[in-house]
Amino acid sequence: MSLRSTLFSTLLAGAATVALAQNPSAPLTIVVPYPAGGPLDTSARIVADGAAAQLGSITVENKPGAGGNTGADQVAKAPKTSNQVLMGAVATHAVNPWLYKNFPYNALKDFKPLVLVARTPNVLVVNAEQAAKLGIKTTPDLVHYLKKNPDQAKYGSGGNGSIGHISAEMFKSLTNTKMGHTPFQGSKPALAALESGQVLMVFDNLASALPQIQSGKLLALGVTTLSRNEALPNVPSINDSVQGFNVSTWFGLFAPASLPDADARRYANAFSAAMHSPAGKEKFKKMGITPEELTLDGFAQFVRSENSKYEFLIRAAKIKID
Repeated sequence: MSLRSTLFSTLLAGAATVALAQNPSAPLTIVVPYPAGGPLDTSARIVADGAAAQLGSITVENKPGAGGNTGADQVAKAPKTSNQVLMGAVATHAVNPWLYKNFPYNALKDFKPLVLVARTPNVLVVNAEQAAKLGIKTTPDLVHYLKKNPDQAKYGSGGNGSIGHISAEMFKSLTNTKMGHTPFQGSKPALAALESGQVLMVFDNLASALPQIQSGKLLALGVTTLSRNEALPNVPSINDSVQGFNVSTWFGLFAPASLPDADARRYANAFSAAMHSPAGKEKFKKMGITPEELTLDGFAQFVRSENSKYEFLIRAAKIKID
C-alpha cells in the first residue's frame, strides 16, 4: 500500500471515529439518579415512551446514591459513544454543588441542558390520623405543637441534602423550632415512614405525595411556593403563616457537555414534543404536573439562576455534607 493510501485510510478511520462520537449509535439511555417509582422516574418513562418514535429505543436506568450525585456523575463523565442523558433536578444542579464538600462534577460546565420538564411545589404533609390525635390541622397548629415539644419530633426526608431536608431546615429556622432529621433513600420510604408514624412530617414533591393526600392517608398543611397549586386549591402557601418561606422543585433533561449542538436540538425537540403531546400531558396531569416550555439556552439560563440562588440559601443555612 502506498504512503498516500495509508494516510488516506488513516484519515477515513479518524473521520469515522469523530462521526461515531457525534452521532452515537448506541440506544439512548435516560439515567434517573434516584430510586424507581418517584416523580423523576415516572416522568422519565413518560418522556421515553413519547420520544421513542423520533429517537428510537430509549431505556430508563435508575442510578441512585449520594443525593443524586452518583447518577449525575455517571452521565457527566460518560464516554461520548454511550448515548446517555440525565433526568437531573434542582438537587443535582443547584443544591448539591454547594452542599457536598467533595463534589464529583461541575454542574454547569459538565452538562448541556436540554429541556425543563416540570416545576412543582413541595408540600408539607403529616399523617392524617396522627395529626388528628395531636390537634394539628394547619401549619400554625404544627408550629404550636413543635414549640411545646422541642426536640421530641422528627421529620423525614428523601435523603441528606434533598430539597425536603433543606425545606425542613428552613422551616425550623424561620419558626424557631427544633426537630430531629431522619433521612431515607428517596421519597417513597420517607412517605412510608410518615404513614407508619415513625416521623411527624415530611416536605415532599407534590407529584409524589399527591396520591396519599387524595386517599386521605396524608394531610397537606401547605405548599412551599408563594402561590397555591391547582392540584390542591384549598391548601394554602406556607408563606401565609411562615413569612419568607419559598421553595420549589424542578427537574429536566441534561446531556453531557460533549453532545454536539445539532444532537442537543434534536433531543430537546423530541423530548418537548413527547411532554406536550396529548398522551404525555394527560399522564403528567395525573401526577399534578404541567409540562414546562424552557429548552436549551432558556433552560441553561434558568439552571444558572437556580444554582446561584441555592448557593446563597445553603450558605445561610450552614448545611454541609462530607
